[in-house]
Amino acid sequence: MKASSSSVAATSSDNDDDNKEKGEGVVSFRPCIDIHRGRVKQIVGSSLRDEKSVEEETPETNFETDKKSSEYALMYKRDNVYGGHAILLSKDEETRKAAIEATRAFPGGLQIGGGVTPETATEYLENGASHVIVTSYVFHDGKLDEMRLEKLLKTVGKKRLVLDLSCRRDKEDGNKYKVVTDRWQKWTDLVVDEETLERLSEKCDEFLVHGVDVEGKKMGLDLDLVELLGKYCSIPVTYAGGARSIEDLELVKSYGRNRVDVTIGSALDCFGGSLKYADVINWHNEQRRRR
Repeated sequence: MKASSSSVAATSSDNDDDNKEKGEGVVSFRPCIDIHRGRVKQIVGSSLRDEKSVEEETPETNFETDKKSSEYALMYKRDNVYGGHAILLSKDEETRKAAIEATRAFPGGLQIGGGVTPETATEYLENGASHVIVTSYVFHDGKLDEMRLEKLLKTVGKKRLVLDLSCRRDKEDGNKYKVVTDRWQKWTDLVVDEETLERLSEKCDEFLVHGVDVEGKKMGLDLDLVELLGKYCSIPVTYAGGARSIEDLELVKSYGRNRVDVTIGSALDCFGGSLKYADVINWHNEQRRRR
C-alpha cells in the first residue's frame, strides 16, 4: 500500500527545505533520538555489531537514559525543530515501539530510520513519521539495488524518502568517500560524489550523511565531506558526525555553502555532553532571523 501524503502531517520539507530549493540558504539544526534496546542512547555507531541476539550486543555507549523517546520528541516539538531523526539501533520490539512513540508525540516532525523496508515503512508513516530513512535495504552485495529502490519508491513515494548515504574514506581506493551499510560494517562500491548525488537526488526528498570516521567520537567535523555535500547536493541534506560546539555549526554553515543542515548528538547536554541544547536552539532560530 502506498502511503498517502494526506495521512502525514506537514513536514520540514514544506518549510525550511523549500527555502533551500529556492536558494535562500537557511541552515537548520536537526535533532536526533537514537534508540537501542528500547532506550534512548548515544552510541559510537561504528562499534555496533550484529550478534546472535540483541542481548549480546555491547556497543560503545556515550550516554544512556531512562527518559522516554516521546519526552525528547515533545521537547523538539516545543522548540519547533522539525526534520529530526528517530533511529532504531537494534532489531527488537521495544526499540520499534519507542520509535513509534516518538513520532506519535511529534507528528510530521521526525523521520524514522534503521532497518526500514517497504513492509515497515508504511507503518512508520502512518504513525506520524514525516519520512523514512533507508540505507541497507537498497544495497545488495555491495551495490545499489535499483529494483529495491524502485519498490521502495512505489511504496512510500519520493517525497517521503530519505536516502542515508553515510560514508567513510576508502584508503585503498584513492581516499574516496564510499557508502557503508549494515551498521557501517559493510563497504559498498557507491562513491559519494557529484554524479551519485545528482543521480540519486531524483529518487528521494533528502539525503542524510554521517561522517562515519568521526561520528560519535567527539573528534571534530569531517569538513571535506561537508564541503562536498554543499557543493554538489541540489536537495536538502543533513550532515552528522563530530559537531561539538556553536563554532562547529558555523563551520558546517560555511563549508556547506549554507545548504547543509547539521545533527548534534553526544555533545549536547541533554545527551550528557557539555554543549547546551538551549544554545543550539538559539543558533537555529538566529539563522531564521537573518534570512
